[in-house]
Amino acid sequence: MKIILKEEVENLGEAGEIVEVADGYGRNYLIPQGLAEMATEGKIQQIREKQRARERRKEERRQKAQKTADELSDETFEIAVKAGEQDRLFGSVTTQDIEEVVAEAGYNIDRRDIEMEENIKELGEHTLIVKLFEDVTAEINLEVVPREKDEEQE
Repeated sequence: MKIILKEEVENLGEAGEIVEVADGYGRNYLIPQGLAEMATEGKIQQIREKQRARERRKEERRQKAQKTADELSDETFEIAVKAGEQDRLFGSVTTQDIEEVVAEAGYNIDRRDIEMEENIKELGEHTLIVKLFEDVTAEINLEVVPREKDEEQE
């Protein structure tokens, strides 16, 4: 018997999948429990249409993420911070700071998607990885520069 799963069923499949099960298992357990429904031709067609639409949307998001990744890799972002002796920072540059600088340039990234071992504590150029989509990452070129004295008083 062919059924369409409404929810994930362990060792059987995910919600929306069309699976073949024994008649008794489908009729006496899965359907009465609300875990599945009978797979008619119309419902199978609906499921396949939804899957194709979902795949198209996913591919569009992947292409948009790839375009953003290419643009991000071409730019260098600059953060001005207070610095002391030997190019050491007062404090550090966090993912939140990076997110804000990138957002000012018109890119929408989430700070949780920025991969950093630890916060940046030195002046200079740094390259960071940002995960934009499942398999799309971008390199962000970040230059940490000392803040000018007149900027500090503002």
